[in-house]
Amino acid sequence: MYPAHGVGQIIGVETQEVAGFSLELFVVSFIKDKMILKVPTSKVSNVGMRKLAETQVVEKALGTLSGRARIKRTMWSRRAQEYEAKINSGDLVTIAEVVRDLYRSDTQPEQSYSERQLYEAALDRMAREVAAVRKLIDSEALKLIESFLQKGPRRGAKADAEADVAEADDVVDEEDVDRAA
Repeated sequence: MYPAHGVGQIIGVETQEVAGFSLELFVVSFIKDKMILKVPTSKVSNVGMRKLAETQVVEKALGTLSGRARIKRTMWSRRAQEYEAKINSGDLVTIAEVVRDLYRSDTQPEQSYSERQLYEAALDRMAREVAAVRKLIDSEALKLIESFLQKGPRRGAKADAEADVAEADDVVDEEDVDRAA
């Protein structure tokens, strides 16, 4: 797992001569991005490269998705920078927070372009790691994530309207009970 690019596969270790020094490099392939990255083995921890998340971490991240969105009341540009930093942190639970916070159900107003871009980047990053850890294909991982998002508290104007209708039904039911008594 490389923080800025997501899940990759180490396809080899090679030695290269750079400025008179011999460097040992991990060769990391990101198949979906059609990219090869070479990372000095001595700098692996400095750049934040890590093994795939443990199963418990994946479960915690999926659990985070069904929580209540915590959206700060700051300017969008500042929140966007924070979301970008969280996505590039490489921490699966933090990425799950971004997915949860930016998720919009069908009943909610549409996202802005930049909001949608950040959401899709976080969702893609999370889905790739969940797929790799759980040995799923990407589309199955996306369905799993979507199912956890839908378990979360209902949000949006339509959900509020449905709650109001349910409350009105309760009032009517109580009146019916009073009349019957």
